[in-house]
Amino acid sequence: MSILVTGIAGFIGMHTATRLLKRGETVIGIDNFNDYYPVALKDARVAELVRIGGERLTIHRADIGDDAALNAALSDANFDRIVHLAAQAGVRYSLDNPAAYVRSNVAGHVNILEIARHRGVRHLVYASSSSVYGANKTMPFRVEDRVDHPISLYAATKRADELMSETYAHLFRVPQTGLRFFTVYGPWGRPDMALWKFTHAILEGRPIDVYNHGDMRRDFTYIDDIIAGVIASLDNPPADDGRMKAGGFVTPHRLYNIGNNRPEPLMELIGEIEKACGRKAELNLLPMQDGDVHETYADIAAIGSDLGYHPKTGIGVGVANFVAWYREFYRV
Repeated sequence: MSILVTGIAGFIGMHTATRLLKRGETVIGIDNFNDYYPVALKDARVAELVRIGGERLTIHRADIGDDAALNAALSDANFDRIVHLAAQAGVRYSLDNPAAYVRSNVAGHVNILEIARHRGVRHLVYASSSSVYGANKTMPFRVEDRVDHPISLYAATKRADELMSETYAHLFRVPQTGLRFFTVYGPWGRPDMALWKFTHAILEGRPIDVYNHGDMRRDFTYIDDIIAGVIASLDNPPADDGRMKAGGFVTPHRLYNIGNNRPEPLMELIGEIEKACGRKAELNLLPMQDGDVHETYADIAAIGSDLGYHPKTGIGVGVANFVAWYREFYRV
């Protein structure tokens, strides 16, 4: 049987599919290839996947928010596990285009749940986000913390996904694992993320916008560490045994943080980019933006205890790897 990967042309989706293909799995991918950022990057990711996977990879272009199109695309597909990573990303963009988030993150999530339910999949792993913690002040963020005060629509949709997943686990016993990702970065990353924006501007000799005057901390997590957590979760579905699981559920549903367990100052990230680029950055210091939080910090005790997850990549190594990839990809 195959594994369905939604959002396969995205950053985390591409890396997840790469890891699965390299270990011999057959992968069915789906993506709508929207233009939130340049489609050429998504096409390049898929071209790399085709090179790696060959005939063990099938790609469908469809919108998960359109249930008719989704079901038509997958009508002849056979799979028993799902890694659901498709979503409209970006905290700030949700302030300008809320409908895109409701369609993709809410309706799309329900559509995937329905597929998992009716096909009797063995395990559905889905992407949540550290954004669900909102303005929580207690550090580090734990999966047991209350998360009912989101400060962006993006965060609200991700919390809604978790609650809908719990409903399907309760009513239909669909085994699920939700993963709250913390600031993922690395090669093939997203152009709307700080690391990409800063690298691009520094290499072009332009100033970079630094919010909250640089007083921000993020639990930057390298893509290889993220994928290690995704695969470990996929390979170990939660049991339907009535016992309490991470996130506080007794259904076959659990929640994990996947982070680096070490919040880094934003100015340290900038310093590592300067070092990797061999150039100093010109800083344009700005106030905090709506929807942003001052600090993120993941408690990873649950996934560490259950699945042996331990991040290995420090920010210096991770940033250097990204900048090297960026310069090769764009030949700069």
